[in-house]
Amino acid sequence: MDRREILERVRQTIYECVPELQGVELRENMGVNAGMGIDSMSFLLIICKLEEEFGARIPNREWRSLSTLGEVADAIIKYMRE
Repeated sequence: MDRREILERVRQTIYECVPELQGVELRENMGVNAGMGIDSMSFLLIICKLEEEFGARIPNREWRSLSTLGEVADAIIKYMRE
């Protein structure tokens, strides 16, 4: 799976976890924070779902610093089990 596909899956997971964002174009450089309508609990749910799907384990200290969709995709790639 390439980065583009992972980024698309991140988008899909956000839409599933935060349905009010359906129809909003989620770009790679967009922040994943309360300003986008993603509260900390929703973000945690998104990360957990992505970790499970990709077999990745992103350390807590790192996922707390993720601020854009692209950074989330990069962290998944970094910690994804082959």
